Amino acid sequence: MVFGAPRHLALVDPGARGRDWPVPFDLAPLLALRGRRVAMLVSGDPFWFGAGGSVAAHLAPGEWRAFPVAGVFSLVASRLGWRLEECLCLGLHAAPFARLRPVLARGVRAICTLRDAAAVAGLTGWLAENGFGAARLTVCEAMGGPRERLRAGTDWPDIAAPVAVAIDGTDLPRDAGLPRGFGLPDALFESDGQITKAPVRAMTLAALGPRPGEVLWDIGGGSGSVSVEWCLAGGRAHCLEQRADRVTNIRANADGFGLAHRLTVRHGAARDLIGDLPAPDAVFVGGGGEAALYEMLWPLLPAGARIVANGVTLETEGVLADLQARHGGTLMRLELSQAATLGRFRDWRAARPVVQWRAVR
Repeated sequence: MVFGAPRHLALVDPGARGRDWPVPFDLAPLLALRGRRVAMLVSGDPFWFGAGGSVAAHLAPGEWRAFPVAGVFSLVASRLGWRLEECLCLGLHAAPFARLRPVLARGVRAICTLRDAAAVAGLTGWLAENGFGAARLTVCEAMGGPRERLRAGTDWPDIAAPVAVAIDGTDLPRDAGLPRGFGLPDALFESDGQITKAPVRAMTLAALGPRPGEVLWDIGGGSGSVSVEWCLAGGRAHCLEQRADRVTNIRANADGFGLAHRLTVRHGAARDLIGDLPAPDAVFVGGGGEAALYEMLWPLLPAGARIVANGVTLETEGVLADLQARHGGTLMRLELSQAATLGRFRDWRAARPVVQWRAVR
């Protein structure tokens, strides 16, 4: 049996042995033939944004063989003379354009697969709306076949699928894209005012110490700003929030930063939700939390998990002081002031002090 997209099957003409992939895509028909001689036709390298990894996850190593050839990313880079190891390679044929937001900046080159011709116009619109309109684009059609065509510029009539777009950020302004590090400007987030402000957020993320692939529990998410920056550092976050309007803001921020695949939002009380979450590498408690929450939370933490909690009230300060006395760690008081106008002069306007407890289980 030979499985493939219609255009792949047309190239080899397998006759009665040919099987179209179901729409939406599903591996079940192929896996139902496990143990028989089955061929699966894919484009380029099946393990580079292809279905190879999905199939291999269901089979033993000795049950399959792969025969990769140059894929669209290699072909585009070779036509444009770009070093592939220095390019971002993104599969946007089944993902939102916002995936570009965390990674695109001046000087960055990216090669992106797209769904169809209409998606090219959608991408150019998204780039313009998000400060990347000066990027130079090349539309790359039907790479590696007799219909192959590459066209730079801004006008591309009759685009033929399959299609990819090469993005050259050489001409982007210096402030294009997101700055690296912690403490993104508050204005970048959807919020009702309940947000860990940028300076405190920077110190909070530094205390949490995110690493790629690690899992965060963000309890009392507010706007989700801490979860967003954790995910921008390469981790995954489960953000818990009781208020429905703030859940809406958190989801909007996850979508806007292109992180919906890394940031999960859960609506409800933390004590009702944390028992069903995957084990965390770190936990952040915004607003301090109550003593009963920590009594339930601490035994759930795996050995080595980090916990950071911020509080602003005297009551919360007492809770955190007691936790530090019982479980160790550090207790720090953050006092920040900002210059403001006072008549013809300036003075310092103090923000509410924040008490921060940090510990390792």
